[in-house]
Amino acid sequence: MVWRWLGFTVGIVVLLGTALSVVGTLVVPRSIDSRISRGCERVVDAVFLAATRRVRTFSHRDRILAWQAPTALLVRLGVWIGLLVLGYGLVLLPLVAGPVSDALSQAGSSIFTVGSAAPTNAPSTVVDYIAAFTGVVVVGLQIGYLPTLYVAFNRREAEVTLLIARAGVPAWGPEILARTRWGIYDGDSRPALDDLFEAWERWAAEVAESHTSYLTLARLRSPHPLSHWLTSALAVMDAAALHLALAPGSEPKYTARLCLRMGFVALNQIAATMRLPVQEDPDPDGPISISYAQFAAAVEMLRGLNYPIERPAEQAWPDFRGWRANYDTVALSLARALDAPPALWSGDRRWPSTPIPPQRPSARRPRDAAPQGAATP
Repeated sequence: MVWRWLGFTVGIVVLLGTALSVVGTLVVPRSIDSRISRGCERVVDAVFLAATRRVRTFSHRDRILAWQAPTALLVRLGVWIGLLVLGYGLVLLPLVAGPVSDALSQAGSSIFTVGSAAPTNAPSTVVDYIAAFTGVVVVGLQIGYLPTLYVAFNRREAEVTLLIARAGVPAWGPEILARTRWGIYDGDSRPALDDLFEAWERWAAEVAESHTSYLTLARLRSPHPLSHWLTSALAVMDAAALHLALAPGSEPKYTARLCLRMGFVALNQIAATMRLPVQEDPDPDGPISISYAQFAAAVEMLRGLNYPIERPAEQAWPDFRGWRANYDTVALSLARALDAPPALWSGDRRWPSTPIPPQRPSARRPRDAAPQGAATP
């Protein structure tokens, strides 16, 4: 009986660890470090990384990776249920006569409320009822967790989808500023940028809260293959940094700074939850992943579109580099870990990748309205 009571003790430890993982992951509204959840995420990520290693096109890879987050949810639920069966089976060892398989069979019957293995005494009956209650609670919490998850996903994707018209896909910071002068806005573009930066400051705050509480959201991919929440956030932050560097005396200044601040705070919090390296106080004069030549080319594109540039590229470069240094490393680490689309200025990936420039709509404009009374074709 000694080893049976030892199994009873181990079973209690397994049940407590599983309960903490379930409650911390599905109930507590903050980031709770669960080794079970983290282990499931790592195993599923390794499997999908191996499955996409030989895939050549990004569209095909994205179709495969779209299944990663849902698969991780199912695997985690299966691991929880398996640990509950194991834990209650070990707890039943000193209470059930016969081999270990009988205790595990009785625990499984109770967890799944099948009733195929009836308890034989009062203590095992109590354990079976508790096991049945636990199984129902875990499955119920998982079912209730999904609507919360997808409500947050839909709220996140609304702004990401709206950004497609402003930044193209995949999103790119200079493209946002370019489209304020090309084919989208007429006249003063400052109010449009002000509204954009204000909206994305709030978006970043919501994403920081939801993605650290429910980390699975970080791997849920956008419906459009080339659209992604991370590359969209990076594009808006780059647009704000470019505007502040090139036109420091022009509005919007206040909302651009707030958007940048909230943006890199959000990325740092999500990266820390994913256990990626985070630089709390990066050097503003340190190197970044964007070269001066790339920056100068983007400035020339904006100058050709008559964007209100106040300073030449060589004078604006130190300010842009200082802003970008706050989020350069963490954004590239997240993009690599999440297999985001290979947008411009977003680093490399875990597979051979070539940066994809944003897709632009046709430059053709509709004909001017015909004079009143004139025939229209």
